Amino acid sequence: MNTDDALAFWDGVYAGRPAASHPRPNVRLTETATGLVPGDALDLGCGEGGDALWLAAQGWRVTATDISAVAVERLSDLADAHGLGDRLTAVRYDLHTSFPPGAFDLVSAHYLHTPHVLDRAAVLRSAAHAVRPGGRLLVVDHGSAAPWSWNQDPQTRYPSPREVAAEVELAPHTWTVERADAARRIATGPGGRTAEVTDHVLLIRRTA
Repeated sequence: MNTDDALAFWDGVYAGRPAASHPRPNVRLTETATGLVPGDALDLGCGEGGDALWLAAQGWRVTATDISAVAVERLSDLADAHGLGDRLTAVRYDLHTSFPPGAFDLVSAHYLHTPHVLDRAAVLRSAAHAVRPGGRLLVVDHGSAAPWSWNQDPQTRYPSPREVAAEVELAPHTWTVERADAARRIATGPGGRTAEVTDHVLLIRRTA
């Protein structure tokens, strides 16, 4: 499928939901970033914007990206409504064809899964190269499917965090894996429905 197909798909996903006025941040982000000195952050696949808004509220300067123009426009409006427009910039990027410029102290990629063509290893490699020395790359993937997920294929395989790290092919003398594990949580979906899901969490720090 081409870029137009991917854009139409994700615009449809977000346009089909009511706009969130107070989207919640992902727990894997808050448990990782709490205590870090705020700097420049890049949020890849920002979606409804809970992570980007939370980071901005903590004092980070945030660049938030998504392929969906609907998601990006909504987040821009939310940032202004929350008084965070000076610290949060939402921009549309198709990571299959381009990557945001700049250097960052934290790059966060939560649930960067899609039914469309995407070389995830290449995207995450670009994300790592955008991290400043001393900064971190946080990759959180689905380790299971929630009942309301768009992907209900029972044949789906969820690579482990160590497998993801190996695919990115980062030099060990430059990068230190600080966390690579599977963590369970109770997720809340549409209509308040809840289910236990698994997150695959990979946190890598650039040491040089």
